[in-house]
Amino acid sequence: MSERALRAFLAMAAAEKGAARNTIDAYRRDLDDYIAQLSAQGSSVEKASVAEIRAYLQSLSEAGYKPATIARRLSALRQFHGFLYAEALRGDDPTVTLEGPRRGASLPKVLRIEDVDRLLAAVQREVAGARGPANKGLARKELAALRLAALVELLYATGLRVSELVALPAQSFALAKDGILVRGKGGKERLVLLTEAAKAAVRTFRAALEASGLHKGSRFLFPADSELGHLPRQVFARDLKRLAGAAGLRANALSPHVLRHAFATHLLQNGADLRIVQQLLGHADIATTQIYTHVLDERARAMVRDLHPLNDSD
Repeated sequence: MSERALRAFLAMAAAEKGAARNTIDAYRRDLDDYIAQLSAQGSSVEKASVAEIRAYLQSLSEAGYKPATIARRLSALRQFHGFLYAEALRGDDPTVTLEGPRRGASLPKVLRIEDVDRLLAAVQREVAGARGPANKGLARKELAALRLAALVELLYATGLRVSELVALPAQSFALAKDGILVRGKGGKERLVLLTEAAKAAVRTFRAALEASGLHKGSRFLFPADSELGHLPRQVFARDLKRLAGAAGLRANALSPHVLRHAFATHLLQNGADLRIVQQLLGHADIATTQIYTHVLDERARAMVRDLHPLNDSD
């Protein structure tokens, strides 16, 4: 019964909620572990009590799982048991009174605007340094540098998720004027706007790619010799960390997601409306976007603490 119920829940999450494959796989792993532990105790999802679920969560804590992981597991249990109750597969929902572990709010890492300027300058130096003699044609090294420049400019201009960025169809940019249509989480589409610098960087890369004769007929904007057919996000993340070093930034402080954070924070810092930023980022819930206002609050407090003349501790 438990396995059939789990399969029904996963099918519902995929069909009705539009959950991505990675989300479905995470649900499967978390709930398989939960069902296995209940079974070892002689129980099942149809009979599990509040005390048994609380004991399961406690066992995760004792095993050294982080609060964020336990909170994610509890979220999966709540959704699963809510489904069982809604489908009359059991007469109650034992998770409604459970509280998740306390965890401190973690603010996203954010680059300063001058850090982004240094990053963009570094990638342009890399492009200039990779250019070979004209009579030898376009080298792969130059093509890789132009691709990195296009990726960085495009990511900072749009705030795309890295999975959305590397898998952009070539056709989406070919049709673009001021923006491109992106299919994000749950298959939802949104329009993201392009800066002139981003458009120019992508055009330069695509012209170089065409001249090289590589990846002819690929449907991706950033094609590569991979199983996916496009640049793997891990390759972009690696190249970005290398670029951070060239820009004088800490490599562990830079990732594609950090550039997405920078896009959002810098817009809000310059007066953008929170709901517009929510739409551009593709957040389903505005509460997710509000984390960036907390980042600005933290910066304001730090500025007063460090710079206000009446706050001098000397």
